[in-house]
Amino acid sequence: MQDGGRLTSSFAAAVNRLSPRDDAYVPAVVSTILQESRQQRASDVHLVPEETQLRMQWRIDGVLHGVARFDRELGARLIARFKVLAGLLTYRTEVPQEGRVAREHSAQEVRVSTFPTLYGEKAAIRLFADNDQLRLPCELGLPTEILNSLTAALSETSGVILLSGPSGSGKTTSAYACLREVLQQSGHSRCVMTLEDPIESSLPGVTQAQVRPVAGFDLASGVKSLLRQDPDVILVGEIRDAATAEAVFQAALTGHLVISTFHAGTAVEAMARLLEMQLEPYLIRSALRLVVCQRLLRKLCQCRTATSVPSAAFSANPAIPLTSPDNFSGFPTESSLASVCSRCGGTGYFGRLVLAESQQLEDPELAAAFLQRADARHLQSLASAQGVISLQQRAQQAVQEGRTSHEEVFRVMGRGFQMLQNS
Repeated sequence: MQDGGRLTSSFAAAVNRLSPRDDAYVPAVVSTILQESRQQRASDVHLVPEETQLRMQWRIDGVLHGVARFDRELGARLIARFKVLAGLLTYRTEVPQEGRVAREHSAQEVRVSTFPTLYGEKAAIRLFADNDQLRLPCELGLPTEILNSLTAALSETSGVILLSGPSGSGKTTSAYACLREVLQQSGHSRCVMTLEDPIESSLPGVTQAQVRPVAGFDLASGVKSLLRQDPDVILVGEIRDAATAEAVFQAALTGHLVISTFHAGTAVEAMARLLEMQLEPYLIRSALRLVVCQRLLRKLCQCRTATSVPSAAFSANPAIPLTSPDNFSGFPTESSLASVCSRCGGTGYFGRLVLAESQQLEDPELAAAFLQRADARHLQSLASAQGVISLQQRAQQAVQEGRTSHEEVFRVMGRGFQMLQNS
């Protein structure tokens, strides 16, 4: 966890304007958390119970930052308030719950998830971006050749488009952008439906459904039922098992364009994993239109270049405790942050960029190897021979252009990139 520094100071200043004696103090603090975290571009707020206090962290550009600590009593009341806003049962603290904050309490999408832990409930609050941000594939920052391939695949009337990558790589954002592209291309003349778990954002012009596994309405059975609704384009939130994978590919073979997300490290690995799910190679070969694999990396801030700042200097100055209201601790003084960049808060990064690679089964040699169930390593070597630019090569290019750093690439992509650097 990186130190919050400027974030802590800014949040403390906002909360210090509130009166703990006010009857509406807890709702006011919750509103302040939502407002301040959005202003700081946070995607998630974590409220983590500890033995004697509740720790709050904000995830900004994919990295958690410590922001504040509350005493246990206030912390429990804050989580209870979030549960009320999301329509959750406040008296059920022993089971996980999930809900959405009603529109009258937040103009933008907010999802609340609670989870029982040793010291009480942990709450994770997901803050969704405005609907007018990253609306279309052309706004995602994809390489030109991948954008062109994706746009072309979205104009098809059937087939499967897979968006792959680990958690937090922006797959859902890309999937929603694809649906908006389909609607724009067709002038809203195509029936677009989704099956999601959960629905992450409301999309005008799209019929969205959330699965209910407890009621027997899961992704695999949902796809089969959805086909009777006469859709043209289907989004299946995620392929998690063989049954869902088979339903997706069968839907594509019956004349539907299906978009889905898939956990895989590379585009070729995604194809190999489909084989491991015991799908027939000819079925995948016939229906698969495109696989896009992506990662999100933090961009270097204007205050720092790849060569001017040592790797140890990325985090903000340590927070210096000072006298604060009874319910708070650990806030820094303004003077301690005087030398920190006001834009990035001393982290050295601001915003994120996407790295992506894509793969199709159009090359005869690659397709033949795939039909023979070749492993991922062999398929990757054939793809490289075709001239497909890998995620590692994209990462090298981003570092050379000064858009990100070696350390950030290593943080996101791990040892594979480091091995490439040393080869």
